[in-house]
Amino acid sequence: MAAEAATFQAEDIVARLGGRSIVFVGLMGAGKTAIGRKLATLLGLPFVDSDHEIEEVSRMTVPELFERYGEPEFRALEQRVIHRVLESGPQVLSTGGGAFMNAQTRAWIGEQAVSIWLKADVDVLFARVAKKQNRPLLKTDDPRATLERLMHDRYPVYALADLTVPTRDERKEVIVGEVIDALAAYLTHKSDGKGQGDEHGR
Repeated sequence: MAAEAATFQAEDIVARLGGRSIVFVGLMGAGKTAIGRKLATLLGLPFVDSDHEIEEVSRMTVPELFERYGEPEFRALEQRVIHRVLESGPQVLSTGGGAFMNAQTRAWIGEQAVSIWLKADVDVLFARVAKKQNRPLLKTDDPRATLERLMHDRYPVYALADLTVPTRDERKEVIVGEVIDALAAYLTHKSDGKGQGDEHGR
């Protein structure tokens, strides 16, 4: 019965989405790709990672793009790629940490998707990103301080997302379950004309 209920919930979410996509936003290390991929599988939707799409288009890695062209050029390419991807929904899209900071990108996401901020504290994020060497913005003398500055600058903007779901050191299945519950409540309220009232809304 639990599997049947989960299947019904997934089908209901997809039906209420219509042609819209689900877009994950948040800082590096929040789990946007891992959670997004698992959610896409459960909903039967395609999964797209914007960084992967950028690397496919440019035939360069994200660190190589940062090094060769700088962050402004990378962000311009990122904006174009996300715009193109959003036109082919519905899907689950994971975005880079800086993508949602672009006002035009936020506007496109607002028109064509439901946005979900995976919110994590600094200890969780730093423990995850410290294991990898492919984070261009953290190539500084004090990467933890850099991460804290990014949180200070970006969290007020991430809070503009349609939904906020806390993420932490927990099994992916648990976080995805909370995402599904938040999505179901949000889409039900929207379709019933009640607006955003649940604890996961903005």
